[in-house]
Amino acid sequence: MKEFRDRTAVITGAASGIGLELARRAAAEGMKLVLADIEKDKLDATAAGLGIDANRILARRTDVSREEEVKALADAAFERFGGVHLLCNNAGVGLTRVSWELSTADWNWVLGVDLWSVVHGVQHFVPRMLQQAEGGHVVNTSSVAGLLSTPGMAAYNVAKHGVVTLSETMYGELLAAGAKVGVSLLCPAWVPTAIHESARNRQDRFGAAQAAEGLSAGYEARMAAAVKSGRLTAADMANEVFAAVAENRFYVIPHRKINNAIQLRMDDILGLRNPTQLP
Repeated sequence: MKEFRDRTAVITGAASGIGLELARRAAAEGMKLVLADIEKDKLDATAAGLGIDANRILARRTDVSREEEVKALADAAFERFGGVHLLCNNAGVGLTRVSWELSTADWNWVLGVDLWSVVHGVQHFVPRMLQQAEGGHVVNTSSVAGLLSTPGMAAYNVAKHGVVTLSETMYGELLAAGAKVGVSLLCPAWVPTAIHESARNRQDRFGAAQAAEGLSAGYEARMAAAVKSGRLTAADMANEVFAAVAENRFYVIPHRKINNAIQLRMDDILGLRNPTQLP
């Protein structure tokens, strides 16, 4: 996808973090925008702050863990602008607990937002994008957690591994179909966003997570510190994404220093070794 101006971008999780910077970059490229987030006030502020004409932007509160709301987002996007050319399945939440302390509600919340939202985005946008003469591009936000298996993050890891394999599978299928729709996979490491504060957006139907104790509390503190220490910004992620889309490049791994850990995991697998635990 070489041309962005006057094309339409749909971005979930657009009110903060990487989603917000994707929206800013898309606006700077002259795109029409459909922005979705569960935080309505922040979403409205984002839309107002982009400085583009009201007739070129649609902001819609969306709970991406609900299929019917993702479908409604797709319907609204195609009705308003006639097509969708860049779909960023970006919304995400995080929860740090050891595996055996995660409740069913915890699993349902994290998988609903981090994995099922991508599944629903593919279901309800891609078939219509395939019918467009000009094609388009899908960007699925995973994480290096989808390439590694960091202790204390079981639900997040499972969701992000799911996004990786879904995206890789889509790549092969779109290629086999000769489609004009491309796909890229964003796998950031630590970026200073508010993902460690995701509980603020936990939907009522999932209840509240039990307070972290013991080993889980230690992992939780380490995650918060790691997120805050990230040196690459959300804006850096957005710039990497747009470069990858323009190049029709699949893997987007901005934190290149993580390559050693990815290689170590692959070596463990191929060598039939027990997983190496990093400090």
